[in-house]
Amino acid sequence: MSQKVRKEYTPQQKAEAVEIVLTAKQSVRQVARNLGIAESSLSRWVRESQVSPSAKPQSSLTSEEHQELVQLRRQVKQLEMERDFLKKAAAFFARDLS
Repeated sequence: MSQKVRKEYTPQQKAEAVEIVLTAKQSVRQVARNLGIAESSLSRWVRESQVSPSAKPQSSLTSEEHQELVQLRRQVKQLEMERDFLKKAAAFFARDLS
């Protein structure tokens, strides 16, 4: 039988994957599938990051990149709120038509 080749991930890759799970409204399963990472590995990384947040590698973002990241997260939150509102409005008006 052939042996499975075990993928190794850098601390930076792990931190980015954990960040996606914690900031996006997606499950560990969805993120793992999108990134091609084993779900069990990603779950463990998330659990470890929550137990020991100081163990996270320091971010290599510049202050400009950090500001942009904060701004983009706010924008995503705003767009999600708008989307949710429009979904509710569409359901409300569709109910009136029937």
